[in-house]
Amino acid sequence: MDSQNTFWKSAVKNGLLAGAIGLYSTLVGLVQAFNKRAVIEQLSLGHITLLLSWGVVAYVFLNHHREAESKGKLIAAGALVGGLGAFLVALLPMTAQWVDYHFVFVHAGPEMYSLLTFGKGPWVGSAMLVAVGALWGVLIALVVSLPTFWRNSVVKAFLITITVGLLSDLFSGMTIGWMFQPFLGVEGLNILGAVLVFGLSIAYDYWSAHRKPKESAEAVATEPTGITKAQLRRMVVGALALVVVAGLPLLLGSYLSHVLNMVGLYTIMGLGLNIVVGYAGLLDLGYVAFFALGAYMMGLLTSTGPLGIAHWTFWEAVPFSILVAMVAGILLGVPVLRMRGDYLAIVTLGFGEIIRILALSNWLKPLIGGAQGILLIPKPPLFGFKIQTPIHFYYLILVGIGLAAFVAYRLRESRLGRAWMAMREDEDVAEAMGIDLVVTKLTAFAFGASFSGLAGAIFASYVGSIFPHSFNLLISINVLSLIIVGGVGSMPGVFVGSLALVGLPELLREFAEYRMLIYGLSLIAMMLLKPEGFWPEPIRKRELREEVGD
Repeated sequence: MDSQNTFWKSAVKNGLLAGAIGLYSTLVGLVQAFNKRAVIEQLSLGHITLLLSWGVVAYVFLNHHREAESKGKLIAAGALVGGLGAFLVALLPMTAQWVDYHFVFVHAGPEMYSLLTFGKGPWVGSAMLVAVGALWGVLIALVVSLPTFWRNSVVKAFLITITVGLLSDLFSGMTIGWMFQPFLGVEGLNILGAVLVFGLSIAYDYWSAHRKPKESAEAVATEPTGITKAQLRRMVVGALALVVVAGLPLLLGSYLSHVLNMVGLYTIMGLGLNIVVGYAGLLDLGYVAFFALGAYMMGLLTSTGPLGIAHWTFWEAVPFSILVAMVAGILLGVPVLRMRGDYLAIVTLGFGEIIRILALSNWLKPLIGGAQGILLIPKPPLFGFKIQTPIHFYYLILVGIGLAAFVAYRLRESRLGRAWMAMREDEDVAEAMGIDLVVTKLTAFAFGASFSGLAGAIFASYVGSIFPHSFNLLISINVLSLIIVGGVGSMPGVFVGSLALVGLPELLREFAEYRMLIYGLSLIAMMLLKPEGFWPEPIRKRELREEVGD
């Protein structure tokens, strides 16, 4: 009996928690602001925010008790958690006729109350809201009761459907947008489109889980070339992926090409910082300094304005941008050779701020323009053709990513790369094995900085002008975050992290007030649920999963 009482008390507590989260989201204006973006027909992002505030709490609670309680009790508890959470939110429109919440909460007003009550009035609408919350809790309980594979697949399919619906406006703006029209409503996905996305996600998960294991390379070798079927399959998939990537700008248009360009620049920087942090284990929070040095060197050498000193082309200046950043990386590495962990992070953070303050100072203003920056940076010429539109720069950045990825891969597989990884695991043991820590650390800083210098050079030519405020600490934090999100030490993880932390926020700029809030919450959720990253390095994945298992 005591265990039963404990279960229901816990259900009530979780219902109150769900309601508190829903109230907070509503009163700060999050739900009202997100209501402007439709996801599926009449279901807006604001409604989904409320549903998620109740659903996540209910899912975690019910999943914790899934083995110990019966299906009927889970359904009843889900209805209690969802209904109680919705009831607390429904108190707002019910009591608004006597209490002026707008006096304290500026977002509380007729628009918010109409959203919460579905335009049906305070009493009827509030009852509908509570019913929706309870029904949502029942659905969450039914999902929790499913076998593990189907439960995970349904949750993943739901999140994918919401994401596709959220970005559905972009599909109609593509050059092939007519292909998606049958699945799009006036705003967001229509019901057919939502069902199709949900079903395809489930089908893909099922196919991935039940496909036959690959045959051994020896058993499937083909004659006369000796190329295995697995190798042939990888070659075909790689060729198709290359064709798709090369044709993306022609399908997406200028705006989405610009978003991809920003993702690409961060990818180049991420590949460089991944050498320093992921391979060598050196925490660098001043990485933006090398990005700034590469950009300023490009500006000084190519600008046609008064600050230009050489009037070179992009191709003549880019090696010097890389070289200056590499030398700066070595100069930073020399005084921090004996530092580790937090102390190293603090020193590198200071280095990044020193570069930014120097760029702003009046002392260097005659050379690099101070707060006014460097203007009139020309676009790169290519055999008489000028690279100037976002679509043109997409291919230049793609070449930069390819070069950076090739160098990073070759370094990782080299003797130097193995030395970096040994140093990352334990510096004392690495030194005892004969690894020269001085050379190893300096080369890590040098190669990592050179990638950032390349990204800075392309950035300066892309925007046509550079200013000190473009190189703040947040860039270093973003690059480090995308490495962690993708998977520390993983090259594919850098691409995934860039898309998640650079591409998605760029597409949600209309929610500027709340963009960083969502950004922070997403990072916290990922650190708790998938600490190894979205596409982790195999070794690191095994280490973290073993720790979780212990």
